[in-house]
Amino acid sequence: MSNKQTPSRWYTYLSAAAAVLLTITIVRYPQVAFTASLDGLRIWFNIVLPALLPFFAMAELLMGLGVVHFIGVLLEPLMQPVFRIPGVGAFAVAMGLASGYPIGAKITGQLRRDGMCTGPEGERLIALANTADPLFMVGAVAVGMFGIEELGWTIAAAHYLSVFIVGFLMRFSLERGAPTTRLAPAQRGSLLSRAFNELERARIRDGRPFGQLFGDAVRDSFTSMLFIGGCIMIFSVLSRILDVAGITGFLHEFLGTLLRPLVDEAIIPPILRGIVEITIGCQAASQANSPLLWRAVATSLIIGWSGLSVHAQVATMVRGTDIHLGPYILARAIHGILAAILTLVLWNPITAVLASRPPTSLPDLGQLTFIARIGLSLRTLAIAGGTLIVLGVFVNIIRSLRIILIRTRR
Repeated sequence: MSNKQTPSRWYTYLSAAAAVLLTITIVRYPQVAFTASLDGLRIWFNIVLPALLPFFAMAELLMGLGVVHFIGVLLEPLMQPVFRIPGVGAFAVAMGLASGYPIGAKITGQLRRDGMCTGPEGERLIALANTADPLFMVGAVAVGMFGIEELGWTIAAAHYLSVFIVGFLMRFSLERGAPTTRLAPAQRGSLLSRAFNELERARIRDGRPFGQLFGDAVRDSFTSMLFIGGCIMIFSVLSRILDVAGITGFLHEFLGTLLRPLVDEAIIPPILRGIVEITIGCQAASQANSPLLWRAVATSLIIGWSGLSVHAQVATMVRGTDIHLGPYILARAIHGILAAILTLVLWNPITAVLASRPPTSLPDLGQLTFIARIGLSLRTLAIAGGTLIVLGVFVNIIRSLRIILIRTRR
């Protein structure tokens, strides 16, 4: 399953040179690096840690208990024809939609290690499952950064429409190697009964007592969270160092010359920051001296692309598998462009609909306490899990009705 490749000589030289230059720049601007790392730490502790930790731990538990296998059998008839990924991929998609980056990549990596998908299926799956969550787009970005709730629903609609388009387009990618074995392919009986049988077999195969399973889930989840925090801090420093070193200014001038006829030049610096780190880029876009529409378009582009920080997290989550990152990076670039275009298209219809409804009060995630943020994440997790089960049962009912109609016509 592992597919290690020896890096080329030039790649090795360039990587070493970049690391040396970054170290020298950090030594040259220590106060800037210190402040940027503290900003990254605050983002991780106040928003990312309470948002992701419950999802990481519960994903590990549900996989060990066989619930993911249960869902996989139920949703196989839906996921295979539409996206060419196994039914267990529905679990990664649901968790990714509910919790955001990089839980979809973490679950995909684990599914590949357990042999429940092939490498190409994993590549298609992370393109679909590794997305931003609605709490981040509406609560953190729209309410917390822009102060406009309605903006979040426009960005979220564009984000999810474009990611499903990308997921569908990825189904046409080439297959490498033998296809994965479907879960419970040869059993007779209803889809629901086969799902319960697969759950039981998966639990027997795992074999760990619940106490050990829970301890392993918490330990592995917190290790992953510490790595994510390190990534956010490092890329926060990198983004600020690029500013003070003048590299961002140079790229701004260069891209301004190319893109000035197409976009408002004031949104180019936020996009450059968003290429490196998603939260910093969204914050910069909210403060740009540009019309609101262009700031929303830039934010959609940044969230769809997700930033080099998230890409580094994805690379670690799928490490040790034969899932290649090239298709994922391409999918994120297409996702960002599509999300920006759809934001332009949906801007007037969605804002008109939202303007006609009574105002609601949504929390600014940055103002919530740690415990409140944990509670919000657990509620979202329960909704996502329940939605998956209901969808699986609905697919089972539709499939049963279809079989009855076919037999009746005979």
